[in-house]
Amino acid sequence: MIDRTVLLAAALLAQPLMALPALATPDQPFARLAPSRPAVVEASWTPLRLPNGDSIALAGGSYLLAINDEWGFGPTVYGAAKGNYGGIFTVGFTAQRRWRLGQNTHLAAGFFAGAGGGLSSNELRFGGGLMLRPELSVRTEIGNWYVGAALAQVSFPSGNVRGSSLGLVVGRSNSFASFAPGDAGKSGRASTRTGLGFDEIALLGGLYQPSASTRNRSGQPSTRRMGHAGADLRQYIVDGSWWGVEAAGAAQGGADGYMEMLATLGQDWAVGHPRLRVGGQIGAGLGGGGNVDTGTGWLLRAGPTLRWITPWGPTVRLDAGWTKSVSGQFAAQHLRVGLAFPLDVAPQWSGSMDGEAGIVRNSQVLASVQHLPQVRFKDGSREAVSMLAVLMTREFSPSFYGVAQAGSAAVGKAGAYSFGLFGLGMQSPYVLGRTRFGAELLAGAAGGGGVAVGGGAVMQAEAWAAWEFGEADRLRLRTGLGYWRSLRDSTQATPMVNVSLGYAFGTLAR
Repeated sequence: MIDRTVLLAAALLAQPLMALPALATPDQPFARLAPSRPAVVEASWTPLRLPNGDSIALAGGSYLLAINDEWGFGPTVYGAAKGNYGGIFTVGFTAQRRWRLGQNTHLAAGFFAGAGGGLSSNELRFGGGLMLRPELSVRTEIGNWYVGAALAQVSFPSGNVRGSSLGLVVGRSNSFASFAPGDAGKSGRASTRTGLGFDEIALLGGLYQPSASTRNRSGQPSTRRMGHAGADLRQYIVDGSWWGVEAAGAAQGGADGYMEMLATLGQDWAVGHPRLRVGGQIGAGLGGGGNVDTGTGWLLRAGPTLRWITPWGPTVRLDAGWTKSVSGQFAAQHLRVGLAFPLDVAPQWSGSMDGEAGIVRNSQVLASVQHLPQVRFKDGSREAVSMLAVLMTREFSPSFYGVAQAGSAAVGKAGAYSFGLFGLGMQSPYVLGRTRFGAELLAGAAGGGGVAVGGGAVMQAEAWAAWEFGEADRLRLRTGLGYWRSLRDSTQATPMVNVSLGYAFGTLAR
């Protein structure tokens, strides 16, 4: 089902991507960038003592966009990076308020609400999965960078994991360039990357073949082949050189609940033809869950890459290599294929002070609350589960868009259940003022928390209605009804209700 979804995406998106940007006319001038907003990329390190006496640390990453001069808001992820608890992940959103204390010093108060969890026992319980993390920090600025100390409290209210500690925060300030959502479909110019700053997004699927030395958390050999599915985002520094972030989860092989998130660096070179490129990449990040023993959670990855940049826009990738846990007992060869779609590119000099031309396409980042009323667990019971998720969309044409979402259980008894999905959506023209209707189909990987998902592959279909409001119609309120099920277990299926609130912005497809 995942493969068919990817092929359908390619077929539907090929035609819009082949279209060249139309030149503006005096009656239809180029759309201009909206005033730039400040944004920050922030990392944190939060030590935490567990109820059983063990010590861990949560490594966090956030992208915060300024709402005004004092407030910022954006997605955040935390993962275990110390202790023998690799696989603890939470995903959610952070709101942050800042006060200027001096020329190079500021105070920040933040509040994170998200969901996730990991390995649990009678002594260690994450409850339904909801995690709250208030923080107070003082930062010193050095150019565009800042570093500071943070007093944070981590709490899973329905479990027994909680504690306060002094940690570290590091961040870098930049700007967020975008067009007004109402400019969608117009020709535009920009001399900088727009939106989140990535050049392409890829849908990935492949296999892990664990080595003979791989063991599960019980110390037993664990060499069964494991299918995985995920996505990545890349930014190309120069021609053939890139950095990126990727996330994937188990979709086959009995390791449902396994997740990984890595940062990557790569380089490739043209071979015989400028569109055919061979190279390699390295990566490092966090992973675990699904009874896979990754120790502290740190993973290293390296291997060769092959990509073909098609004449009509998308890129086909083939990656191979080796993934190994730093301290656990997991090592595996991997082979995977990917289908990448362009988002934006580094602007080249075009002879215009306003930059290169393209077509404005809308993107959205939303906080989503999803309710599944009849989830079947591995013990045979059925209960309701509510989840928190980060949902992102990107228009490829006025009618079609790509969508990805990642989240975890927050309420119910499925703490540590997490998922990552991607797919395609269709949307109507505007009706009744600023209202739209649409539908989408997604597939991906999920598991953990005792939920019966038959290996990890799941799908989700949803019909929705959305209302636009706020400054330049950038805010979105979306409600939807849908259907969720496991792709390998026909008895795992339930209706779904979804409510999302988010932010829209226009980016330039060059």
